[in-house]
Amino acid sequence: MNQKYLISIIGPTAIGKTSLSIALANHFKTEIISADSRQFYKEMQIGTAAPTAEELKAARHNFIHHKSILEDYNVGEFEKDALQSLKKLYNTHDIVVMVGGSGLYVDAVTKGLDHFPMVDPQIRETLNTALQTHGLEHLQNQLKIFDPLSFDSIAIDNPHRVIRALEISIGTGQPYSTFLNKEKPNRDFKTITIGLTAERATIYNRINTRVDLMMDDGLLEEVRKLQDLQHLNALRTVGYSELFKFLKSEWPLDFAVSEIKKNSRRYAKRQLTWFKKNEEAHWFNYHTSPETIIETITENMD
Repeated sequence: MNQKYLISIIGPTAIGKTSLSIALANHFKTEIISADSRQFYKEMQIGTAAPTAEELKAARHNFIHHKSILEDYNVGEFEKDALQSLKKLYNTHDIVVMVGGSGLYVDAVTKGLDHFPMVDPQIRETLNTALQTHGLEHLQNQLKIFDPLSFDSIAIDNPHRVIRALEISIGTGQPYSTFLNKEKPNRDFKTITIGLTAERATIYNRINTRVDLMMDDGLLEEVRKLQDLQHLNALRTVGYSELFKFLKSEWPLDFAVSEIKKNSRRYAKRQLTWFKKNEEAHWFNYHTSPETIIETITENMD
């Protein structure tokens, strides 16, 4: 087989992507690349729903807990690292499995990133200061003025995404959205995208159950150990931000947990909006058997 394939598994949080990726990796006798932007960090294990020790043993994973939250790591670096990893894997495998719920990171590997002009780094410093002083809503309102299209399309609750869109808009004098969707280089592998989904009520129930299990598994203690580092961008994420507020006595614990569930549900909704834009994805109900999905994958191989 000369053609190389990347099986990309997408879908909302808590839908069962990890178990499917392991089943596919074992069937095709290959390895897994994680495209989850928070599972990269070794200090964040429970709150990111990273694969368990048993799951990591069941199939070889790449890009799980390979970075520290103290290191700067962004989607551009991941694109480069993932492509290098794929190049090596394709020396011994014709098929590789990629799994993750971070849409931008998935697209970076399968399609390539949009490229932006260099801008004055002082702009980002100023925006970070504004975030600390005035809060995220202040920056969201700025973005709505500078670039309404980005305001309506990016992960507006993610401070990093908002600041990135603002710094490009301010630094270039052109909306961030005008730099998107330009022609990108072709990949030397074929991507077959498998999406998992379910009725909204089912997704929400699975999320609520997962959050309860995380709390039982010690999420609060994991967050407590990271309390002194909560200013880091990696920790400005669902499951950590809410419990930091509890630890600062701003919220009671039961309310913080309910906010984790609510914000996780919102995140799942944004994930589906992003992933549904992929017109080439093959969508399956979350309890579809791996054998049925494997049939579809095989049918789509040249």
